[in-house]
Order: sequence, then structure tokens, then C-alpha cells
Amino acid sequence: MRHGKPAARPDFVLRDMVELPTGITIREASWREDRAALMRVREEVFIREQDVPAELEWDAADENCFHVLAESAKRDAIGTGRLEADGKIGRIAILHKHRSTGIGTAILERLIMEARRRNMAHVYLYAQLRALHFYERHGFLADGPAFLEADIPHRRMHRALQTEP
Repeated sequence: MRHGKPAARPDFVLRDMVELPTGITIREASWREDRAALMRVREEVFIREQDVPAELEWDAADENCFHVLAESAKRDAIGTGRLEADGKIGRIAILHKHRSTGIGTAILERLIMEARRRNMAHVYLYAQLRALHFYERHGFLADGPAFLEADIPHRRMHRALQTEP
């Protein structure tokens, strides 16, 4: 619970934490039902913009992950992210024209909220070096040396989760 609102209504809780542009929603997504929308965003961001090979972007983990989808007021997919069963957060992608609007923060916080709901003690991710400060602002700490993933420099980051009162 946050501000007396039930955890079963995550959109309202998210709006308490992050102010989103009018009409933008962040919702749980199903890989089976929302696969095309999730793939469109990730293809644009990772494969087209960042030149990640398609064979590295798509993996078997997607079927078993908790996914979130950011949608515009017109219900166009504009952002996504996923949480794996071991607490790994990944594949956070926001279409270029929607960046720096709070959507990335809302997606990250929704994934963290789900990790807490699942009683995970911590979450971790592999952050692109250019995104380290974003994750640091959200309580993540870098550990270990930089490494290449899909020819992009990354660092492992982690965050301990405290249970909410």
C-alpha cells in the first residue's frame, strides 16, 4: 500500500510516484497477447537504433518474464521492460520521441514494484554505460567491471529491496 491505495491498482500507485504525460499508461503486458507491441518497441530501440543483432535481442526468457508496456493516449506502444524470475530487470526501451518524459522511470518503478510483490530481496540489471546515472538515481549501485554485451559497454548494477510498511 502507498498513500492508502491498494497494491492491486498499480497505475494509481505509479501516478503517485511518477508524473506521466497526459494519457500515457503503464500496464502489465502478456508476451502471448502483447508480443507484437513489445517486439515493435524493442526492435526500433535495440535492433534499429543500437544495431543489436536480432538473434541476441530475442530469447526464450520472454515467455516467462513479467512484462510492462507503456502506451500513448492513442494506445500506441511507446515503451517496455521486463522482469525475470531471478530478479533481473531488462529490455527497458522507450521510443526516441518519448524519452525524458518520465516513462522510463515509471517502467522501472513498476518492475521494482512487481519484484517487491514477489518478495524478491534484490533486483539487478546490466546497464548500458550511458544509462548508469539514470539507474543510480533510482537506487542502483554498480558492481564489477564494464563488459560488452552486443558490442555495447555495460555494467552490472543491483538494488536491495526493502519491504514497504
